[in-house]
Amino acid sequence: MGLFDAIEIAGSGLTAQRVRMDVTAENLANADTTKTASGEPYRRQEVVLQQVQGTGFGGALNGAMAQAQSAPAGGVQVSKVVSDATPDQEVYDPGNPEANAQGYVKMPNVSTVTEMTDLISEQQSYQSDVTAMQTAKSMFTTTLTVLK
Repeated sequence: MGLFDAIEIAGSGLTAQRVRMDVTAENLANADTTKTASGEPYRRQEVVLQQVQGTGFGGALNGAMAQAQSAPAGGVQVSKVVSDATPDQEVYDPGNPEANAQGYVKMPNVSTVTEMTDLISEQQSYQSDVTAMQTAKSMFTTTLTVLK
């Protein structure tokens, strides 16, 4: 494991969490969008993450214990952003210009409670990555001080 691998891994986590927060903010902003360019209600988006190369924690630990050169550090990256398959909500609002003949309006499949919960989780994950990065930086600084 290289000297700056911990910072690179934490940085990849920061980038992934920022994308997740951006998508969650977009979902919240479009929670009441009944018609998009396609004519349908907005569809909730979700971010899919995947591990970046590397051997994972177990492989890195085994490599370190065997004093062998392990594969480069991994991390996480955004694999894709997908639409949530949850069906749209139908709300009775006969005064809405988007209402059908029965008075129902197709609303997006976005739950503001779910989105806010996700946003809190993403913010905490982002803060954890910042803390990991600061800890690695502190360890490197201490190491350089000892080597003087």
